[in-house]
Amino acid sequence: MFLDPILDIFRGKTITIPPLDGAYRANTALEDASLFCALPAADNLAVLDGKIIASSQNKLCGFDANGMAETLFEYAAPVTALAVSPSGELAVALEDGTLTIDGNPCDMPEGLICITALAYGADGALWLASGSARNTASDWVVDLMQKNASGSVWKQDAGKFVKIAGGLAWPYGLLPDDKGNVVVSESWRHRLIRLDGASGKVAPVITHIPGYPARLSPRADGGALMSVFAPRNRLIELVLLEKHYRADMMEQVPRRFWIAPALATGASFMEPLQIGGMKIMGVHKPWSPSRSYGMVVRLNADLHPVDSFHSRANGKRHGTCAAIEHDHRIIVASKGGNAILKLNVT
Repeated sequence: MFLDPILDIFRGKTITIPPLDGAYRANTALEDASLFCALPAADNLAVLDGKIIASSQNKLCGFDANGMAETLFEYAAPVTALAVSPSGELAVALEDGTLTIDGNPCDMPEGLICITALAYGADGALWLASGSARNTASDWVVDLMQKNASGSVWKQDAGKFVKIAGGLAWPYGLLPDDKGNVVVSESWRHRLIRLDGASGKVAPVITHIPGYPARLSPRADGGALMSVFAPRNRLIELVLLEKHYRADMMEQVPRRFWIAPALATGASFMEPLQIGGMKIMGVHKPWSPSRSYGMVVRLNADLHPVDSFHSRANGKRHGTCAAIEHDHRIIVASKGGNAILKLNVT
C-alpha cells in the first residue's frame, strides 16, 4: 500500500535473519577440511603460472603443490586485492590505494582509496571494486557501522578507469561475464547484483544472503564460488537500527569490542556476547549466535546456490574472504583462522 512507508513509523520493527537452510544448510566442511598452509591473515587467492598465490598482510606468497610457501613480493602496505589476467599479468592493489600491473603503477582516479576486489574479464579488461569513498579497506567495520553506501565499480578502458556504477554498499567481489557485464557482491546489502557494463544498470542476482558476501571466483563448469566472511546476527542488526547507541559505541568502545561482525572471535573475555553464545559447561554450541563465521557457497551456471561449506560458531576457520577452484579442489583463505584450506569436492 502507498501508505506503508508512513505507517511504518508507528509500527514495531521485527528483526529477521534468513535461516541457514537449503543450499546454506550448516555443516562442518571447512572445519574438517585439510590444511593446505598456515598463513597469517590469509586472503586474496589466485593462480599465477599454474601455482596458487595468496596475500598475507603486506606480502604476496606463492605455494607449491604441497603447500610450501615462499614470499614472492613484499609491499609497503597490506595487499587488499589481486587478479591475474588471461595472459598472465598480475594486478595488485594496496591499502594505500596503489595499483600495480606487473610491478608498474597505474594512473588512478582521484578518491579511489579503498580497492577491495580486482578481476579480469575474458577480453582482458580489468574490473575494480572500491568498497568506500570514506574509509580504507581495513576500516570495513567502520564503514558498516556508519551505514555507508559510497562504493563503486570501475572498468579499465584504454589504460584509464571508467566508473560503471556508484552508490554501492561495500562491493567486495567481482565476477565478469563474456558479455561485458559483471556480477558484484554487495556486502552491506547481503546480495549479489549484475551491473550492465555499458549503462551501469543494476539487476539483483541473489538477495537475502544469510551473511556478508565477499569475493567471487569462477568455477570450471561455468558456476562460481562465493565467500561469506561473517554471519548476519540479530543483535548486530538491532545495533544498526539504533543510530545514537551506535554512535556512542563507536566513540567510547575500542573497535575490537564493538557489537559488529568480526573475522575471528573468542580472543578476549571482553568481547560482546548474546544469550545462547555463552559457553555452557565449557561447551560452545555450534548453532549459537556468533559475530564470526566461515562459509563458502557454490553457485551453478545460473548463479543459484547449490551447496555450501561451513565453519560454525564453535569453529576457528572463520573470516573466509576468498575461495578459488584449482586442480579439482576448492582452496579457501580463512583470514580469521590464519589458514589456507583445501577441499576435494566433485
